[in-house]
Amino acid sequence: MKEPISKMRKNYISRLSARFIIFVFFVFLFLFKPQFFSVLEGGRFFTELSPLHLLWVIWMFDMLCQLVPVWKKLPVGSGKLFRGRFRPIRETVNYEALRSHIIAATRAAYKVFLLWIGLLSVIAALYYTHVIGKEILFLISACFYVCDLICVLIWCPFRLIMKNKCCTTCRIFNWDHLMMMSPMVFIGGFYSVSLILAAIAVFLLWETCILMYPERFWEQSNAALKCSECTDKLCTQYCRKLRK
Repeated sequence: MKEPISKMRKNYISRLSARFIIFVFFVFLFLFKPQFFSVLEGGRFFTELSPLHLLWVIWMFDMLCQLVPVWKKLPVGSGKLFRGRFRPIRETVNYEALRSHIIAATRAAYKVFLLWIGLLSVIAALYYTHVIGKEILFLISACFYVCDLICVLIWCPFRLIMKNKCCTTCRIFNWDHLMMMSPMVFIGGFYSVSLILAAIAVFLLWETCILMYPERFWEQSNAALKCSECTDKLCTQYCRKLRK
């Protein structure tokens, strides 16, 4: 019998559809109304009105939700850094195994980081050789905005490196905005700098919590991350059998 789609997964499917529509909209805006992208320049964010402002608000709100533990609709994988999502296991935690897990996961995470730096280097080369402009850098970030949920709902290439079974246990779940905003690091101006600083804040909070509270990030110490306790069921294509 086919397993019903969870409420969280339905929500994410809707969000993916919305993100795709947003991306297509900004592609058309670039093709037919490129003047709206002038808000990317310097301080024009404060002197001109553009549809780009709406996406700035959406992105900022998303990052604020990852910084403050008040948004209950966050998936467990994203909110596991907070105490409210931590459910200690009844058994005694094997801290040596916990340490080994965190070290291995962190090594894998920074392989992804280096891979992403390589991708950014290619983007930077295209920008500084004038093959692409600031508008394209913005559109690349908007494209990554779509790809973020494709990774969650359909297929994630980073799993090949991370070896995690699902998004709930993913070591780099909240790296998403830093990765999304990173192409705009070359733009400058308030629009991109403010988004990048917020993304860095989310990244630093995540990494700090892993150092201070590693037990929150391992399913053998945090019962909320176990497949048998999963309520989000975002990654049904990966771990349906494990929940039985």
